Amino acid sequence: MSIQPDHKYTIAALYHFAKVEKLEEKKNSVLEMCRSHGIRGTIILAKEGLNGTISGPHDGIETVLEHLKSWSGIDDIEIKYSFSNNPNFNRMKVKIKDEIVTMGKPNIDPTINAGTYVEPSDWNDLISREDVMVIDTRNTFEFDVGRFKGAVNPITKEFNQFPDWADSLSSNSDKPNVVAMYCTGGIRCEKATTYMKNIGFNEVYHLKGGILKYLEEIPENDSLWEDECFVFDQRVSLKHGLVEGDYMLCYGCQNPLSPEDRESPMFELGVSCPKCDGVLSQRDRERFRERQLQIRLARERGESHLKDNSTKRPYTNKPHD
Repeated sequence: MSIQPDHKYTIAALYHFAKVEKLEEKKNSVLEMCRSHGIRGTIILAKEGLNGTISGPHDGIETVLEHLKSWSGIDDIEIKYSFSNNPNFNRMKVKIKDEIVTMGKPNIDPTINAGTYVEPSDWNDLISREDVMVIDTRNTFEFDVGRFKGAVNPITKEFNQFPDWADSLSSNSDKPNVVAMYCTGGIRCEKATTYMKNIGFNEVYHLKGGILKYLEEIPENDSLWEDECFVFDQRVSLKHGLVEGDYMLCYGCQNPLSPEDRESPMFELGVSCPKCDGVLSQRDRERFRERQLQIRLARERGESHLKDNSTKRPYTNKPHD
């Protein structure tokens, strides 16, 4: 990986499925190391592996990653780098959970029965085949921001709804013989391919490194990606080359907003947007307006405000997946 000198922060999105033991001990060690090196973000630990996105000075990021790789079975960790002039997270968190990405199927084991990886360079040929169903394993609001040409949207609000959709697809008499699956960084589709194979789909593929790796490696002129890719940090969306995108978040409903959404008369910075204007209570409007006023006053004084990321995701400290 080459360091981009024009950017202050290195961002690493990472995951790995492997057996992890002594979770509490590992949580404390990595949290202390992250804090001592000025790293922010979230790392999730579970018996099935780890998942996270962290941001900070390049040397600090590399030190933390080397520490994670020293754990038994974690040496081949999947990492995707990007760069920013902002930290993109407010704090550092390390959490212990039942799953590193919540499908609600803790017995699914991608280390045993996952689908076949497809490199970004081979992805276009695969998804252009007429016999292949391309499945987006992310949530609907992410799909709305951007998706691969011809992809199917399972219309889920949370990843734990995906198995029900997959079961329904499996019961169809005309179910596809070949499926190609993708997500932001690779973790959701890796787990989803395992579930698909477990319920009877035999030829199952998934994009190695996810959308982020594709956008990093495939030139825009050759790309089958449409629009931008939503990410779970204060950048909100990324374009080809992992350049920060044009979307921002509505503070009222947390939905991503395109430049066109922000032209609507129902959009009010830090308060509402066309997607929530009709359901937002007057009390919430007044509260959000007061918050936005305090942000503006802090800026005028040359001070920072704890909540001064209303155009991004106010509460997000969630890893890419």
